[in-house]
Amino acid sequence: MILYKTNEEVELMRISALLVSDTLAEVAKILKPGINTLAIDKLANEFILDNGAIPSFYNYNNFPFHIITSVNDVVVHGFPDKNELVDGDIVSVDVGTIKNGFHGDHAYTFIIGNVSAEILKLVKTTKESLFLGIKEAVVGKRMGDIGYAIQSHNEKQGYGVVRDLVGHGLGKDMHEDPQVPNYGRKGSGMLLNQNLVVAIEPMINLGKKEVFLDKDGWAIRTADGSPSVHFEHDVCIKKGEALILSDYAPIEAAEKQNSNLNSSYY
Repeated sequence: MILYKTNEEVELMRISALLVSDTLAEVAKILKPGINTLAIDKLANEFILDNGAIPSFYNYNNFPFHIITSVNDVVVHGFPDKNELVDGDIVSVDVGTIKNGFHGDHAYTFIIGNVSAEILKLVKTTKESLFLGIKEAVVGKRMGDIGYAIQSHNEKQGYGVVRDLVGHGLGKDMHEDPQVPNYGRKGSGMLLNQNLVVAIEPMINLGKKEVFLDKDGWAIRTADGSPSVHFEHDVCIKKGEALILSDYAPIEAAEKQNSNLNSSYY
């Protein structure tokens, strides 16, 4: 069932989404070689609680951590752990919050130190494709228009567009209808109507599109071991131009100020 939001509910959702953005900015301040992702999980949990919200991933379907940290060939759903990040790692940090009864849920991929030109290009292209998809998230377009924009931009570079995982509706539940694939045909799929809120989240592999479920029962990895990049925004369908509820500006500002992070791709 599709649940459209009132304007008041959209504004409440913006508060939750912006708290996710601010949490990711706090993460960006401390990322460096030698830190482990359990420390990131601890920081994010404390920041979310201090801001009067709840980490929405914790205990969701028995997920045992507060945020998701997916390193290198992990596409999504990676567990924070004691392994230290090293120069050359890429790490997607996915955060969810519940505040005022509504969820915020989005992600950002960070580059630790020096990486190859092909990794920089993968990160740049994936991030670009998110905004190309968002451009299509307007009244009168169809779901396939979003997917086509993301798919075509990435496949032009020879990247694998993950099919097994998709974006989703968002609201009082973290995963609502409809599904939002990162692939599709122009003019296909459901008609987009005002005040549908969705999480658009391209998951793009340097290699092939195939993935598999790790033995921990959560982490999704690329089948060929290639690096994967994940970006996500919370978006409300509007006439003429989509309304992005989350905000990368504070994350990017913190990223650029942290000399351990590589933002040279933009």
